[in-house]
Amino acid sequence: MQEVLPNNSDNTNFREISIFDSIICELESSLSILSGKVQSHRPNPSIKINDEYLLSEEEKLLVSRLMRINHVGEICAQALYRGQAFACKDKNIKDLFISASIEEIDHLVWCRQRIRELDGRTSILGPFWYISSFLLGLIASFYGSSVNLGFMSETEKQVEAHLEKHLNLIPHFDSKSRSILLQMQEDEIHHKEVADNAGADDLSYFSKISMKIMSKFMTKLTYWL
Repeated sequence: MQEVLPNNSDNTNFREISIFDSIICELESSLSILSGKVQSHRPNPSIKINDEYLLSEEEKLLVSRLMRINHVGEICAQALYRGQAFACKDKNIKDLFISASIEEIDHLVWCRQRIRELDGRTSILGPFWYISSFLLGLIASFYGSSVNLGFMSETEKQVEAHLEKHLNLIPHFDSKSRSILLQMQEDEIHHKEVADNAGADDLSYFSKISMKIMSKFMTKLTYWL
């Protein structure tokens, strides 16, 4: 029996359905992330720590705001990497972004849990940051794998420096928050190394400065909102 091959219109429909399915998948993922329904794949580093020192109300407010900034940073990381993976044509690079985004889910959950322990709240601007970061990642993906990876490498470098700053700002006796940030920092360093080893390009000075300006805008706004 002669095999019947699909015609061109069938191929077109298949591509359209695939894109549609991908969009639906991303919408479902974004809703899960923003609603806080996602679960961590690793245990919270702070779960076995019992702080004997009780933070004052002022200290709790400070730390909860810092953790809120980190929580938004993880929302941005999720959206950024999913945006980069969405249009990436290289399967290996695509898998790299997906793998990094899975580890970032752990950070997202840990930060949210710590915020709740401190009687704080997450940012009301989460949807805005997610959409903005996803579009940024999507745009970056069109510049090729090396630039795409370079964007990831520079992002992780700046996040690692940002976490170091927060480690110096939180009270030294807040072991719970510190353990979370230290694990996050270790993961970010690893993500940067993975991107560099995969062939990341060094971004232009203008790109790096632009990223720092956007990051500073996000942290300042999220501290209050």
